[in-house]
Amino acid sequence: MSSIRRSDPRTRATWRWGGAIAALLVVQSIMLAGLFWLLANGSHRRDAERGFAEDCRSLATLSSEVRRVELREMLAHDIHRDRFLALFAPDGTRIDGNVARLPPHALRAGSTVATITPTELPGKTSDVARLRTCAMPDGTRLLTGVDLDNAEGALRIIERSLAYGLIPGLLLAIGFGLVAGRRAATQVDAVRGLTERIVAGDLDQRLPVGERPDSFRLLCAHINLMLDRIQSLVIDVRGVGDDIAHQLRTPLTRLRARLERGLREAGDVAAFQASADAALDEIDQLLGIVAALLRVRELEDHARRSRFAPVDLARLAEDACELHRPTAEDRGIVLSCDIDPVAPIEGDASLLIEAMSNLIDNAMKFGPVGGHVALLLRQEERAVVITVTDQGAGVPAAERPLVTQRFYRGRHDREGAGLGLSLVKAIADLHGFTLRFAETGSAVSLVGPG
Repeated sequence: MSSIRRSDPRTRATWRWGGAIAALLVVQSIMLAGLFWLLANGSHRRDAERGFAEDCRSLATLSSEVRRVELREMLAHDIHRDRFLALFAPDGTRIDGNVARLPPHALRAGSTVATITPTELPGKTSDVARLRTCAMPDGTRLLTGVDLDNAEGALRIIERSLAYGLIPGLLLAIGFGLVAGRRAATQVDAVRGLTERIVAGDLDQRLPVGERPDSFRLLCAHINLMLDRIQSLVIDVRGVGDDIAHQLRTPLTRLRARLERGLREAGDVAAFQASADAALDEIDQLLGIVAALLRVRELEDHARRSRFAPVDLARLAEDACELHRPTAEDRGIVLSCDIDPVAPIEGDASLLIEAMSNLIDNAMKFGPVGGHVALLLRQEERAVVITVTDQGAGVPAAERPLVTQRFYRGRHDREGAGLGLSLVKAIADLHGFTLRFAETGSAVSLVGPG
């Protein structure tokens, strides 16, 4: 059983995460303890050296006789017997003070720790002190120092305190590291399990977020948003595939039946030619559907932004109107264009005129026979608005979210492949325009930055 647990990846991850966190906390605790000890030790040394400097400075200003008197008074006021003061001749002979002789290393620059021989401490023949030696104006040397017994005692107390505080700190660090490692391993395991289920095909799975999300839960929320988008795209792809199969099946079936009937029933070359022409019309319709799908896909990938250039929308609108006037006259429709000059925009002229043409085609197709279709181009504050209206009922409110989907055809549309408005929507999105339907009536507008 124990070998199975050790081989569990989740257990190994827990120990790995927990060990890493615990090691960081342990190192931090040791560094803080060492820093505190160094600061305490350094503080005592700095205080001692400031006292040494003050002794050397004050005694150097006095005459030889007064200096000896002052030295004696300083020792008399040392009730704790923790100070060392002595004057030595240039040859090292003691003149006065409570230190019998100069230590071997006392002449070094700065302060040093050395063993001395005290003269006024009954029962002690040696002591450890921090010392400094400085030269006096008359050639003598002043030795000033402080007993380290009290300092060492204080440092030992600090060391014991740090040790007693460090041990439970280390235990807490290890415990917290294991708990945090367990939590991190659980979170990572949740993500891993989710990805395994998604790879298996279950796109409905989501990570728990909670009411008060932390950083990991916020990451889970973003992952859930990404999964929502992926699921939506997968559904769209499946839907497009189903729609393509449905849209192509009927023309292909009709094409096959037409060819089969033409081969079986055509009695002469003219009849066979008529059957072939009808088949070619069916093929052209199929190619038109495929071409429209490819154009929508290209526009959704924004692959044509590299061809953007300044475009004069007023001229494009006039060209679109001129292009559709013959068709409008043949259908008995009055086509009017009311175009205001607007500032040029960055875009693809061929795509924008195609969007206007699709809107005009729809207006002529769904408007009443002998009716009126109007194209208006206006500059409204900071927006350019292209509006196409007819005298029909317009798109029902319930169908407006659907008409821009691929292959969607309304109840009264039995001719097209259902790709016109989806192509207009893709062109509008590419150019930063918004496709807008009027609340009442048949007006359809492209609203974009001016």
